[in-house]
Amino acid sequence: MEIDQLLQICIERNASDIHLTVGKPPTLRVDGMLDPLDYDSLTPPMTEKLIKSITSETHLQKVQKFGGVDFGLSFGDVARFRVSVYKQKGYWGTSLRLIPSKIFTFEDIGLPLITKELLNKPRGLILVTGPTGSGKTTTLATMTDYINTNLDVHVITIEDPIEYYHDHKKGIITQRELGVDVFSFSEAIVKGLRMNPDVIMVGEMRDLATIEAALLAAETGHLVLATLHTTSAAQTVDRIINVFPPQQQEQVRMQLSTSILAIFSQQLLIKATKKGRAAVFEIMITTPSIQNLIRDKKTYRITSDIQTGSKYGMKTFDTSLTELYQRNIIDYETMLGKAFEPDQIIMKFQKTKK
Repeated sequence: MEIDQLLQICIERNASDIHLTVGKPPTLRVDGMLDPLDYDSLTPPMTEKLIKSITSETHLQKVQKFGGVDFGLSFGDVARFRVSVYKQKGYWGTSLRLIPSKIFTFEDIGLPLITKELLNKPRGLILVTGPTGSGKTTTLATMTDYINTNLDVHVITIEDPIEYYHDHKKGIITQRELGVDVFSFSEAIVKGLRMNPDVIMVGEMRDLATIEAALLAAETGHLVLATLHTTSAAQTVDRIINVFPPQQQEQVRMQLSTSILAIFSQQLLIKATKKGRAAVFEIMITTPSIQNLIRDKKTYRITSDIQTGSKYGMKTFDTSLTELYQRNIIDYETMLGKAFEPDQIIMKFQKTKK
């Protein structure tokens, strides 16, 4: 087998990922489920050959030195993949994420219209959060494309690796890749401030230095879009604050309360048809009340404010789930299985039947 054959199959099957690991056949992930291809199990030499056919010498050296590397791969003009090459049990392995060939619209993803209002703000912090594989990068790409298309601004993206390529539209867009253009997220943000940006998109706020730099950029008159691996708005706020040493946390609470505009926490769920996946969101829009909760160490009450904040465009995760179910996009079992408070949802539908 050749790597090009496998990538072509991945595209034709509309898989999100392809895994190459010793002892298993090449395996796709389709609609969230693993689907082994009809090939023999991969041997160590075959796995190594396939991986080295798409990995540069520089990246191979990084695998040997650090145990793994991430990079972007163009498959001709057909598609792009985000590649993660790693070592396990002394063998080579890789996971390739298929990057959609088009940038989705707000309607495609299910983002509410309030999002456009937020993206027109001149400064502040907008976070897109969720577990790995929840579509955060796709959502950020849609937001970035909206800004680039509609606003006369300079957008800098900092990514590891670059996934979606953006052309200059009404705005100017500068895309910088870790390991190629810059050495770290934090350094790219700080030095990026000298490049006269209006908007900075940070692929991942993964450490204290990056979070500190992103807060500084949002405070100093820039709109910052970024991701975190958290599953709710309250958890996101706590994660940011707890990254800092105790003596800095009071100051960070003040910074965060004044700079944060919104948090979109998302997951991807398989549709009722079993074909394709749908995004479900918890949406927090910052209000004076939420600012006070952040400052007063009462983040556990943020969810309550989201429940009563629909007039501001807010929505809980469970509300989003029930809406998708009522539109026949997801089934009843998926709704209950993913709900934060399934008992409340069951009671709601029992009352409706009465």
